This record gives sequence, structure tokens and C-alpha cells, in this order.
Amino acid sequence: MNYLKLVLILLLVSSCRYFETEKISTETFYQEELKTIDWKDVDQYPAFPNCDSYTEKSDQKLCFENSLDTHLKQAFSNHNAIAIRDLNDTITLKFTISNKGQLLLTDLKMTETIRAEFPVLERWLREGIDTLSPVAPAYKRGIPVETQFTLPILIKTTDL
Repeated sequence: MNYLKLVLILLLVSSCRYFETEKISTETFYQEELKTIDWKDVDQYPAFPNCDSYTEKSDQKLCFENSLDTHLKQAFSNHNAIAIRDLNDTITLKFTISNKGQLLLTDLKMTETIRAEFPVLERWLREGIDTLSPVAPAYKRGIPVETQFTLPILIKTTDL
């Protein structure tokens, strides 16, 4: 009986090494975690106050883009611009939204035809951006992050 107890104790003591967990350094854990993060996607898109009710990412993005597009088109239409010739072209706006929610126009590309037809269009678009209501920043893992967007705006005119 004592022999059986001794064998059980030896088995228990020697088998503990099989239950040890591997210890990894915090740096290794950090590096592995960085590999799993999709840096091109956010958990929550930037939002205007009218977009706060959306919870799905696709709805948040669509609401943000539509709100921005609607506001800029309204700012443009407030100036009653008249084109001399037919246009069917696209302006490309590049935005950065800071981690504080500040919207900044970083690049504006338009053809020379649009620039000639509407020489003050760039100023109107910048004024429209300046009158936007505050934006909530995008979030990644609960942390506000800077994001960039590209917004194409179609300029289409017709002869009356």
C-alpha cells in the first residue's frame, strides 16, 4: 500500500511539468497582436450629429459620405453658378478627419475645364467645409484615430 502511495506521489510531482504554461514576453505579445489588426479598417466611422443613430459600419460610412456630399452640393448650389458649356466631369476631394474630429481638405483635383468654367469653385468648396457641423472621429479599438476619405463629386450641366 505504501509502495502504491509512493508511486502516485512520484507521478503527480513529475507530471506537473506537463501543465506548465509557456511564458511570453510582453513585447512578443504586442508584436503578435499588431499582426492581427487590420489597419485599413476602423471599428466605427466618423460621424456627423445626424449619423449618431447608426450602429452598422456600412450605414455609418454611407451616412457620413451622404451628409458630406449633400452639404457640399448645397454650398455649391447656394452660389447660383451658371456654366456656359455642357459639363460632365468629376471633382475628387481628399479629406482627413483628425482624431479630434477636425475635418481638413487635403487635396482637391479638378480638370482645367471645370476650373475655367467655375474659377471660384475651390473657394466655395472650402467655405462649405468650414461651415460643416463638428464631426465625431473614427474609432479603432475604442481609441479615436485619424482617417482619410476620398469623395468624388460629379459636376453635370446641361444647355437650357
